[in-house]
Amino acid sequence: MSFLKEFIIFLLSRKKYWLFPIILVLVIFGGLIILSQGSAVAPFIYTIF
Repeated sequence: MSFLKEFIIFLLSRKKYWLFPIILVLVIFGGLIILSQGSAVAPFIYTIF
C-alpha cells in the first residue's frame, strides 16, 4: 500500500493528472479479468477483447 500512496503523491506533486484515467481503466480491466476467471461470464468478456 505504501507504493500506491507514494505513487499518488508523485502524481499530485508532478501534476500528472492525465495519468489518472489511464490507471483507472487498467485497474478496472484487471479487476474484471480477475473476477471473471472461472465464471460463466468469462466467454462474454473474452469477446470484448
